[in-house]
Amino acid sequence: IKINAAWSSGGAINTGRNGIESEGTQTANVAFGGNPAAGITGKTEEYNGTSWTESGDLNKARGYLGSCGTQTAALAFGGFNAPGDRYLNNSEEYDGSSWTEGNNLNTGRDILKGCGTQTAGLAFGGNKNPGGNQALTEEYNGTSWSEQNDLATARRGCGGAGTQTAGLCFGGENPDTTADTEEYNGSAWAEQNNLPSV
Repeated sequence: IKINAAWSSGGAINTGRNGIESEGTQTANVAFGGNPAAGITGKTEEYNGTSWTESGDLNKARGYLGSCGTQTAALAFGGFNAPGDRYLNNSEEYDGSSWTEGNNLNTGRDILKGCGTQTAGLAFGGNKNPGGNQALTEEYNGTSWSEQNDLATARRGCGGAGTQTAGLCFGGENPDTTADTEEYNGSAWAEQNNLPSV
């Protein structure tokens, strides 16, 4: 049985950009931040399965950030604002209409990834200077970040999925494209079979 085996066009986002993050589902999504042609933005838009509607902007405009959560309870962290304002440590919480400042990451970085929820989030990987690609992992409990055991493979631009106690990190750059895949069990990462191709 094949279900939804092909992509179909949905409503276009109001402001096209790269380095954007999003959370939620196909019919209840929130997208925020990014780098449109006019420069780094804090723009936030919600998708209802058909069209996008603008919502409250991030307090700190940024692209190449990490995130986790849902359309009505998202968490944004880290990222890049400008060449002289990189490796951000700022965190913000979204309630479905506006963003509120949260406590900062312990280590600011950009091009990182996240998974989990707004009150049980996970941030991993990324890039900072000095140091380049990072293996750093931090957990968020809804109030503050705490450092955890690092990824086995430092990387930026990886994919991520899952929860704070069952996370997945795959792909990325270190410094070349990597197929490495790791699973997080709530305390440590374990290497798994690699992606089939890079």
